[in-house]
Amino acid sequence: MKLLASAALFALAAGLSVPAAAQQAPVESTGQFPMTPQGAADFVAALEADMFAFSVEAGQVQWVNETYITEDTDAMAARIGAIGTEKAVKYALEAAKFRTIPGLDPELARKLDIVRNGIVLPAPTTTGAAEELSTIATDLKSQYGKGKGTLGGQPVNGSDIEAEMGNMAHTPAEFVEMWASWHDNVGAPMKQDYARLATLANEGAQELGFADAGTMWRSNYDMDPKEFAAMTERLWQEMKPLYVALHTYVRTKLNEKYGDAVQAKTGPIRADLLGNMWAQEWGNIYPLVAPPGSGDLGYDIGDLLKEKGRGPMDMVKIGEGFYSSLGFEELPATFWTRSQFEKPADREVVCHASAWDIDNKDDLRIKMCIKVNSGDFVTIHHELGHNYYQRAYKEQPFLYLNGANDGFHEAIGDFVALSITPEYLVQIGLMERDQVPSADKDIGLLLRQALDKVAFLPFGLLVDKWRWGVFDGSIPPEKYNQAWVDLKREYQGIVPPVERPADAFDPGAKFHIPGNTPYMRYFLARILQFQFYQAACKQAGWKGPLHRCSFYGDEKVGEKLNAMLEMGASKPWPDALEAFTGSREISGKALVEYFAPLKKWLDEQNKGKTKGW
Repeated sequence: MKLLASAALFALAAGLSVPAAAQQAPVESTGQFPMTPQGAADFVAALEADMFAFSVEAGQVQWVNETYITEDTDAMAARIGAIGTEKAVKYALEAAKFRTIPGLDPELARKLDIVRNGIVLPAPTTTGAAEELSTIATDLKSQYGKGKGTLGGQPVNGSDIEAEMGNMAHTPAEFVEMWASWHDNVGAPMKQDYARLATLANEGAQELGFADAGTMWRSNYDMDPKEFAAMTERLWQEMKPLYVALHTYVRTKLNEKYGDAVQAKTGPIRADLLGNMWAQEWGNIYPLVAPPGSGDLGYDIGDLLKEKGRGPMDMVKIGEGFYSSLGFEELPATFWTRSQFEKPADREVVCHASAWDIDNKDDLRIKMCIKVNSGDFVTIHHELGHNYYQRAYKEQPFLYLNGANDGFHEAIGDFVALSITPEYLVQIGLMERDQVPSADKDIGLLLRQALDKVAFLPFGLLVDKWRWGVFDGSIPPEKYNQAWVDLKREYQGIVPPVERPADAFDPGAKFHIPGNTPYMRYFLARILQFQFYQAACKQAGWKGPLHRCSFYGDEKVGEKLNAMLEMGASKPWPDALEAFTGSREISGKALVEYFAPLKKWLDEQNKGKTKGW
């Protein structure tokens, strides 16, 4: 889910972040700020003041564009994005110069690195490049927002077709139609523009001293870019056996459901059969793969909400209540009047869930097209995690108004959502005590979680591996789609349900590609959330199975959590991780421990089956 936070200002160069005060000219360092430590400090102070102001107007413009898509709001967003890009690139170039000055204060050096490294899509300084890059980025995002697939030959918008992909009443032929029409209609037209966008971003990154834009992205994690890439692959290998076991089991169940002609007993899984347009999370097919007997959990959160007459606003109130129970103050009144909770009937909007901090202080919002179901209930807890993080670090200097790394920002709401256990549902009055599944249902509970949490891991990794290849030239435009298909097969064991045409651009059918949102944050977040969750449960004194822990109502956990959140980006991420978990290394061990009972069960089910693809 996309995050729009003030310090993501340098992601402004992607045309997707939050700017403002368009009439202000960028601070000039030449002549105004001498190349001395004090000159560097004065430059950073002026930059922070300028960009703090700029972030407010641009946030408002971007909000209007995403909640009221027209040619005019597209043009407004493109203009403000171009101004933001020019500012961000100019500041980054100047920061790169100041960074070479000896004797810089460590905090000042950190801020200069944030300015230099933090642009998502840097435009080159050639005349018109910033405008061109911003226009392309805005157009791609709007194309996605207005995109439609078909079902039964009738057009279906993005949020609705996502929901229909999770409806197991459809036939394989209908799944194929939805999958192929969405990828063809939404993705394919973007290919040429995306190739141009990548070229411009690379040129901008090279001006900043990076080999390419992908290297620049990987430089934003307090470690060497090559070491970061190696760390992500190591983390995947640590968790891959669990994924392979899940894949093998699910493939068997799909074969039993649809037969050899639709899904073979061996090899990869057909992408459209997993209940999700991108096969990134498989929770919607749980009824098809549930363990006999223990698989019936006895409840569905969406059904529980409907039985209680709870609507979208009620779901958000419940989410707020979780954070309040940890001791966090209630959301501001403006949150409730300015957020978009449901899809308007009279206009096009970007339904993809996102969290916003417009004024860097208290103008917090979420933007969703909420449906009363389990997935959106979890998403609400996730998006609010962004908002509470944003408010926690609001007293930091502008350049530190962000997460310790982007994975942290995603992980906060995710780890809170892990606490959406049956016990929590009882505590908030959605479930009766006698409805709580007994211990013999644990495999079902864990399998249901794994279909989202574990199934996502390889997809979370491959999206940016694809983009890194695009940026470094190892994946040229003529191989864009084949490389995407190959990576999905290699990491996910997933293949398209139909032959892909030569001009296909399937990556464009995933929001974060045209939206230019780096995706590694979601991979890291899937891992970090279990580290955070394990730490919170230990702090709460939980003694039972980890997957049944809920720290709802524990203000001591909230106090320690807030101490980490307040740090923002002021310290390297290992410092923030250590503050809450006691560890300085990201590790998949907590995730593996959480799912250990399931892994044992899956291995028993998979005896005699061909593993992998």
